[in-house]
Amino acid sequence: MTEHKYKSYIVQTENRHRVRQWHFTSKTLWGALGISVILVGTLLFFSAEFLTQRLYQAKIRDIREEYSSLSITLAELQNRLGDMSNDIDRIEEKDKAVRTYANLPDIDKDIRQLGIGGMRLDRSNRNIETQSAIKSKISSIEMDVDQLSRKVKLELASYETIYDHVQGNSSRMRHIPSLRPVLSGYLNSGFGYRRDPMDFTRRFHYGQDITVSRGAPVVAPADGIVKQARYRGGNGKYIKIDHGNGYSTLYLHLSKIQVKKGQSVKRGDIIGKTGNTGRSTAPHLHYEVHYYGTPQNPLDYFFSGVVN
Repeated sequence: MTEHKYKSYIVQTENRHRVRQWHFTSKTLWGALGISVILVGTLLFFSAEFLTQRLYQAKIRDIREEYSSLSITLAELQNRLGDMSNDIDRIEEKDKAVRTYANLPDIDKDIRQLGIGGMRLDRSNRNIETQSAIKSKISSIEMDVDQLSRKVKLELASYETIYDHVQGNSSRMRHIPSLRPVLSGYLNSGFGYRRDPMDFTRRFHYGQDITVSRGAPVVAPADGIVKQARYRGGNGKYIKIDHGNGYSTLYLHLSKIQVKKGQSVKRGDIIGKTGNTGRSTAPHLHYEVHYYGTPQNPLDYFFSGVVN
């Protein structure tokens, strides 16, 4: 039987009082070194795992905060686009009124149907969202901006057309009704079918009622000549003005008439005061706009509230 021999190593320490020795074989040293490597490796593994987990959690928190902030920013941007879209809608309404005022045809419905559509983001949703969801919202906003830009360009082109037309017909424009006849009060019964407040019968209402206190000044919405200024049955005290170019306006239930038949009036001149005369249940102004004898919706002619 062969005897295995290992080298021995002696570690010695000494002082004035005694000497100490430790004997190690190479086998013992290699075993201790192996255990040390295992312990150090295990420690490094768990340390790395711990640090990785901490770094991962920190990264996740950063991503959550970044995506949450981005989502909120996108929601605010979408809401601002919504507000701009509402502004464009109001501009479109004014555009229709101005085109009526300028005697220009409306823009084709198919051209107007450019809407901004898109996705409405919920600013209260602050949870982390997937990258694809964020990209989808960004894509939606890009489409919204593109469509809104097209609507703005359309309105700019429309106003350039109107401006050129009005500039070439400025004298005729002063004869087209464009002012509210009274600046105070609020709009009541409008143009169209309604139930008559006197006998509750459904019939067509050819003008716009403006509820206002008795004695409010009534102004001419355009230059013209007074054709009627008198009391007339259910109309009460009323005025009719011929503005030329096919336009005429009527003012019913006045308390006072301040013009005479045949008198020329300018846009913005006071022609009377509101009241409750004739077939009327309360103080208000009944206002009508006619074009070559056909009643029009007066709201289409409330283009301006001031005199230029």
